[in-house]
Amino acid sequence: MQDLKNKAEKMNIFLTEIQIEQFFKYMQLLLEWNEKINLTAILDPKEIILKHFIDSLSIYKYIENEEKILDIGTGAGFPGIPLKILFPEKEMVLLDSLNKRISFLEIVIQELKLKNIKAIHGRAEEFIKVNKQRENYKVVVSRAVAKLNVLLEYMLPFTVVGGKCICMKSNDIEEEENQAKKAIEILGGKLEKVDEVILPDSDIIRKIVIISKEKSTPKQYPRKAGTPTKKPIS
Repeated sequence: MQDLKNKAEKMNIFLTEIQIEQFFKYMQLLLEWNEKINLTAILDPKEIILKHFIDSLSIYKYIENEEKILDIGTGAGFPGIPLKILFPEKEMVLLDSLNKRISFLEIVIQELKLKNIKAIHGRAEEFIKVNKQRENYKVVVSRAVAKLNVLLEYMLPFTVVGGKCICMKSNDIEEEENQAKKAIEILGGKLEKVDEVILPDSDIIRKIVIISKEKSTPKQYPRKAGTPTKKPIS
């Protein structure tokens, strides 16, 4: 895992031996469980380190001062688990609609001895109705789940006024940005900035879209399951 340590240090992240062991265990579990359920198409350890672990950690500076984080559509735990390993004191909720992935994440949480973290099976449209979930998180993150105008309908209702959404996207998002302008306004957000990150020792470019929450999201959002995708706000 020297490769992980080196790449992290190029982003000014200095991992302890315990954290490196946790990442190694996480990779082992990911590869082991991937034989049973489809968690990732990336199977080479170096690729996992770069495209899952380092990619997830690339947003660390946007959350280092925040305490309560929701990861929507976490999949195999990205970016939530790597961020939790890096910041063990933070409260983290991982949300995913596929129960098999949640079973995997519960094992990861147990094996890595992570505290103050929950993996929850559910869709954003239903989980928002659970007691006190609406506008409950200072930071909501999501990695490559949907187009911005769809994604923000899931994310912004969970975000407290004064908080922010961090959307992790691939390089080409200009069209998505334009399509999302109306959704951002209606849902109570404001496009704060779009940062570009080049993953260490690679030519992989990521865009980090930061949406600040300026006012409460109208109660009718998110709409019922399937509607945001079929009829995006535009």
